[in-house]
Amino acid sequence: MMNTKTLVLAFTLIFTFSCQNNAQVKTSKQSNKSNIELGLLNAKPVEVALENGKARAYFASGCFWCVEAVYESIKGVEEVVNGYAGGHTLNPTYEDSNTGHTGHAEAVEVIYDPEIVNFETLIDVYFGSQNPTQVNGQGPDRGSQYRSIIFYQNDEQKQIILKKKEALAKKLNPKIAAEIMPFLKFWIAEGYHQNYEKLHPESGYIQRISIPRLNRFKNKFPHLIKSNH
Repeated sequence: MMNTKTLVLAFTLIFTFSCQNNAQVKTSKQSNKSNIELGLLNAKPVEVALENGKARAYFASGCFWCVEAVYESIKGVEEVVNGYAGGHTLNPTYEDSNTGHTGHAEAVEVIYDPEIVNFETLIDVYFGSQNPTQVNGQGPDRGSQYRSIIFYQNDEQKQIILKKKEALAKKLNPKIAAEIMPFLKFWIAEGYHQNYEKLHPESGYIQRISIPRLNRFKNKFPHLIKSNH
């Protein structure tokens, strides 16, 4: 039979081994996460071809309901689709994204006529319709799934984004929160998320958050707004 001293020593060794093992597992997970993030940032972007003369651009800026409404108000934008981008998991769902573990952010696909509105203007809309210094969220929506990301499809777009971001950083003391990532894949969100503000104008969230955000943007950029808005 082991005496008290031997028992204490045995439990101490077990506890120490367990802590070391947990620390190694945690370190391994952090390393894997860092490698995944680095891989996404260094990946070659996918360029989406024009379709019927229309181009596509991809942005994440908080709740996609809000961002959808902003971009749909812009002259030259034909359609906005809500979805997920920027992460490492396949076929993300709204529930998956909300855990913050997929790496994806709520994002939008902006389908636009480049003869009417160019990519540079879409970047102005992006920064002008949000709090560009808020990290991991917009307004009350917080978490990595609501972080700000601008996706580029080629080096020309990347340089436009960098130039705009640097110019804005000179005006604002806080660091600009938006990430700049190569576009790889856009996952379309569930049907009930599409055209959400138009279909649910009575929603409490739409009334309190989305519509005021849209109206603030319209007041700042009245020359960009469609006549029927």
